[in-house]
Amino acid sequence: MTKRLFCVILSALMLANVTACKKNKEKTKTEESSKVSEVTEAATEAPTEVQPVNGSVNPLTGENGYNSDAVGKRPVAIMVNNLKAALPQYGITEADIIYEVPVEGGITRLMAVYADYTNVPDVCSVRSCRYYYPIISLGLDAVYCHWGSDQTIALETLNRTGIDHLDGASETGLFYRDENRVGKYDSEHTGYLRGSELKQHFESHGFRTDVNAQNIGGGLSFVSEGESASTEGALDCSELTLKFSDSYFSTFEYNADEKTYYKKHSGNPHMDGVTNQQLNFENVVAVQTSITSRDGYLMDVQLVGSGTGYYATNGKIQLIEWSKETENSPIKIYDINGNEIKFNVGESYFGIIGNDKTISFS
Repeated sequence: MTKRLFCVILSALMLANVTACKKNKEKTKTEESSKVSEVTEAATEAPTEVQPVNGSVNPLTGENGYNSDAVGKRPVAIMVNNLKAALPQYGITEADIIYEVPVEGGITRLMAVYADYTNVPDVCSVRSCRYYYPIISLGLDAVYCHWGSDQTIALETLNRTGIDHLDGASETGLFYRDENRVGKYDSEHTGYLRGSELKQHFESHGFRTDVNAQNIGGGLSFVSEGESASTEGALDCSELTLKFSDSYFSTFEYNADEKTYYKKHSGNPHMDGVTNQQLNFENVVAVQTSITSRDGYLMDVQLVGSGTGYYATNGKIQLIEWSKETENSPIKIYDINGNEIKFNVGESYFGIIGNDKTISFS
């Protein structure tokens, strides 16, 4: 696709789906058109060349000081309940990457990814599989952890792909009920994974521990620690909202002193119940794709292919193109010139949202 054709299509798409946060509706429409045009022009500017990280660094964050024994090893991906009735979760502020994707009923579910499977906290509450999460996990070459699955396409996907996975519905000695939650929460909101026991279960199942070369870093590359990713020409972004539904939306507020985006869950700070810290990320990615209802209930999320979205970092935002060539391929992020984006060092959030849903920023 030529750059000109891509920009025309991209501008049309964003005009249909992106709204700026303004009170006056007529003013909003005018400013949307102007903002999309500005972003498109900004994103065409060539990024500053940066050197990739090397040595003992976390492949999912680019941070130095990583466990040298974990270099080249597979990550672990854990399904996390994001229902309001299950809050607060715990173990999530220690994740290297968090993916948020819609499930049925207008709600979302999280997949928390940890690079070092020997150093994972207890994570609660763990919930069931939907078929598209293993497909994301395959792109990371991660061992996928969940508690049950829908008995239709999710179960078929687990069996068809042969993905290494650990299921709380059948696995003993890894998944437990949090006694502090029992009687206070519904049963499905009490299940947790005991991180200290993951290594033993990797070994007992005979899981391959070396990560596939194509999946190292989950498709992400980073600037060197101490450097800053280029945001030349990008627009200011102090606040970004992904509206998955009327009742479930994620908002990110930029802290300029810390150079991170603090996450809100449907209007309230998204907190970890053990660390008592609010989720925050150096990198925020909105991935737009086709999301429909397969059977009037379960969702169908198009992950293999390509599409558009946004990347926010350092208080700036730019248009991006994403690509996932096969189920086993990682999600790659490019600027609109086709150059792979190098992320800032730190944690990342990926929100996978329908083309028909609203993304707003200011």
